[in-house]
Amino acid sequence: MNDSSWGAPPQAGYWGPSDRGPVQGAAPAGPAYDAHHAQQTRPMPIVPDVPDHGGDQDDDRGTARPGGPLPYRDQNPSAQPYAAAPHHAVPQNPEPMPDAPQPAPSPPPKKSAGRDLGAAIGVGVGLGVVIIASLFVVKAVFVGVIAVAVVVGLWELTKRLEERKGIKAPLVPLAVGGAAMVVAGYARGAEGAWVAMALTALAVLVWRMTEPPEGYLKDVTAGLFAAFYVPFLATFVAMMLMADDGAWRVLVFLILTVVSDTGAYAVGWRFGRKKLAPRISPGKTREGLLGAVAFAMAAGALCTQFLIDDGTWWQGLLIGLAVAVSATLGDLGESMIKRDLGIKDMGTLLPGHGGIMDRLDSLLPTAPVVWLLFVIFVGSG
Repeated sequence: MNDSSWGAPPQAGYWGPSDRGPVQGAAPAGPAYDAHHAQQTRPMPIVPDVPDHGGDQDDDRGTARPGGPLPYRDQNPSAQPYAAAPHHAVPQNPEPMPDAPQPAPSPPPKKSAGRDLGAAIGVGVGLGVVIIASLFVVKAVFVGVIAVAVVVGLWELTKRLEERKGIKAPLVPLAVGGAAMVVAGYARGAEGAWVAMALTALAVLVWRMTEPPEGYLKDVTAGLFAAFYVPFLATFVAMMLMADDGAWRVLVFLILTVVSDTGAYAVGWRFGRKKLAPRISPGKTREGLLGAVAFAMAAGALCTQFLIDDGTWWQGLLIGLAVAVSATLGDLGESMIKRDLGIKDMGTLLPGHGGIMDRLDSLLPTAPVVWLLFVIFVGSG
């Protein structure tokens, strides 16, 4: 042992009084004390043997620290103290601290539809009552419902384009031409719809000339896109209504589109894992698409067999498959527009749904598909 680690030589009173008697090897006290002998000898205190389990290694039963007092083993009455000073006493085996109570694990977050389902269901039922009542009472009233939906949808679309992109698509010629397009499609069929579309496009080009030329090209381009996207596609619903069983054709078209959306939501919410188009619509999954196909095909077989004149179940299967695909593409197209504009909904007119355009996104591209398949399978009459 290196004695320099114990500090300076002992002086009178250095070790303090002890109840163990004179220190072994210490110089005798009193006048006969030889100073020369004191310089040659440096008495060391007797240190008990270090237990085998301790040594100079730190463990959970006490540690030996060079240059400082050793732990005082007061927990074992039979052991000798390491140092005489009681104020250095440290228990060798301290009682372990009780573990802090761990917080209860929180339950996994529940999936949410992201909307007020109560309001959404209420609004959906109300719209359904208005549509069915107008559809089977007076066909012309239902044409008016389509025209109103088109005008409101155009207003929402042009308003969002101006707010988010600074694009000023002319609303007045679009609204007048859009309503005229729906009426012309119901009265004159596809020929009337194309003529009304051409006149609406010309009105947009001329109307925009009344303002400064800056931004003319982007404004009229947006106007032509809006005219095709909203009123022209909606015209095919009015054209379906022209047939003798036109009300039933429109009803089947609406049912299949709603069932497709419902199947996609139900299956995707419960089983959805693989994203369908994460950059466009992160909430849509491949499992949801399969659910839309299954639900729409089943509903299509039943509706075509029992509601459409001369219709058969296998035709309904194909119509349901086409509806599921076109409705999903329409939904993705609308999501692409909203993502480009940096908005969640096109409007706030319908609580729980958003705006009119948020409900027309699946219907608009599906209308020409269903109209064409009905013409191919059962004719236009």
